[in-house]
Amino acid sequence: MTQEEKELLFQDLSTRLPYHVKVKVWLKDGTYEEGKLDLEHNYGDVLQDAFYYNNIIGIKPYLRPMSSMTEDERNEYFNIIKNTIDFYNCPKSEDICFLIIPIDWLNAHHFDYRGLIEKGLALEAPKEMYNIKER
Repeated sequence: MTQEEKELLFQDLSTRLPYHVKVKVWLKDGTYEEGKLDLEHNYGDVLQDAFYYNNIIGIKPYLRPMSSMTEDERNEYFNIIKNTIDFYNCPKSEDICFLIIPIDWLNAHHFDYRGLIEKGLALEAPKEMYNIKER
């Protein structure tokens, strides 16, 4: 993994901490563990071991491809965007003004909006992993 990929993964995992993202972690002894990465229990130890101490040789979050968004989720997402723009009275050219809330929503629903799955930095989450309802 390149330094740029490590930084991208670290940034992405950090923004997902409040939402209990599930990860697969490969240890130096050749074994792996799976579980939730969260603020309350383990994020400091896991991220330090993975990115600074190299006790973890690999870590990948389980994420949902954008294409797995259900119709209900799509409607909810676009309503959030519309309501955020209306609430803040943002001109559409000021992206930062209206992207924060929708990005938080994407993180909470475990969507891979950075293309980490295609880059080999994340695993595709099975539908049942995050209780995803069928379309």
